[in-house]
Amino acid sequence: MANVVVVGMQWGDEGKGKIVDMLSEFSDNIVRFQGGNNAGHTIVANGKRIILHLIPSGILHPNKRCFIGNGVVIDPKVLIDEINLLKEDGFLEKSKLFISPNAHIIMPYHKLLDGVREDSNSEDCIGTTRRGIGPCYADKIARVGIRLNDLLNRDLLRKNVEARLKEVNTLLVHLYKKEPLNPDSIVDEYATYGELLKPFVIDVSRELYNEIKRGRHCLFEGAQGTLLDVDFGTYPFVTSSNTVAPNIFIGAGIGITKVDEVIGITKAYTTRIGQGPFPTELPGEEGEMLRKVGHEYGATTGRPRRCGYLDVVALRYAVRVNGITALSVTKLDVLAGLPSLKICTAYEYKGEKITEFPTDINILKRCKPIYEDFKGFSDSIRNARDMSDLPEAARDYLNAIQVYLDIPIIMVSVGEDREETIVLKNPFLGR
Repeated sequence: MANVVVVGMQWGDEGKGKIVDMLSEFSDNIVRFQGGNNAGHTIVANGKRIILHLIPSGILHPNKRCFIGNGVVIDPKVLIDEINLLKEDGFLEKSKLFISPNAHIIMPYHKLLDGVREDSNSEDCIGTTRRGIGPCYADKIARVGIRLNDLLNRDLLRKNVEARLKEVNTLLVHLYKKEPLNPDSIVDEYATYGELLKPFVIDVSRELYNEIKRGRHCLFEGAQGTLLDVDFGTYPFVTSSNTVAPNIFIGAGIGITKVDEVIGITKAYTTRIGQGPFPTELPGEEGEMLRKVGHEYGATTGRPRRCGYLDVVALRYAVRVNGITALSVTKLDVLAGLPSLKICTAYEYKGEKITEFPTDINILKRCKPIYEDFKGFSDSIRNARDMSDLPEAARDYLNAIQVYLDIPIIMVSVGEDREETIVLKNPFLGR
């Protein structure tokens, strides 16, 4: 038995979807434990590009049990659309999907509030996806949220919606000058969603406990990345959930002794979408080249990602707060053709060298990167299936990452497709 967590080490978009897709072949259960449809996992299987926002990537493999835990916030329309798409492609018939009744539901007013708040703070906007994620999590903490279980009881749903709209409509009308929302249409729409999702509802915590007790493998799939964590990220330019590995215990309901491996995913360079400090950002031609070759556009929003050199100061921080035991480096192929490479090994702040990642963005935005230079490599590496197939310069670059972080690399992605990967160790096989 092995229980493995996959988390992003940067600002999201690290290629977790591909790694989870590969590892799912060897796991019995695949679990989403946080976030919502503000994150998109892109998988290329048999030449077909598939983007999933809520359902675990493992659903693309036959005979897998896929879970959406209580820590996820769900837009039911998006989820139902994904279910229907997967049914059309024949994936859902071969796998099973289970959803926690305690997962909170994104309501129409969450999306509306998300948008008007961003618009009203246009000069200092966070750059949210406007999908209602933050307001939904806020309602959860304030204990006024609506959970999936509530959609299965129309009378309870109406009571909760009407109670919530008293405050929401006051805000919409008097503060944001918007029209009030009608509870009748919301109840009708969301009660229908409840009926459609009812067959998938199960006690996820109990099921995972029993699966682990039986000795079956579990793979926990993180969304976004460490530096977007609401507590440990570059606040306030973060997401609304805890993205770090320890959140699986809360977001999926498993015990803290049940994890065997934590795999940290990092690109061979760094990207960020939206606002916030980014010490190694390349605003010029090199950054544009990385964006173009790496197809660096958000899977959810289509927004162009900001690109820059690899930052091991930030990665060391991610190792620490996640308890990372193994590394997977993605998109190494994107660096092919660059005459030289750089890795940020420290920052300069007010004339002093610092090697610890500052969580205060007022310090971080004033940090200048200190680089170590590496030789580039020109040849395509997409056919590499072993480290010996890589150019010496590429091997030196990867080895430097391992040395800086003191964590072994177990996977290297050299292309989009499943097969375009160097696997040094499979945590489910122990070799």
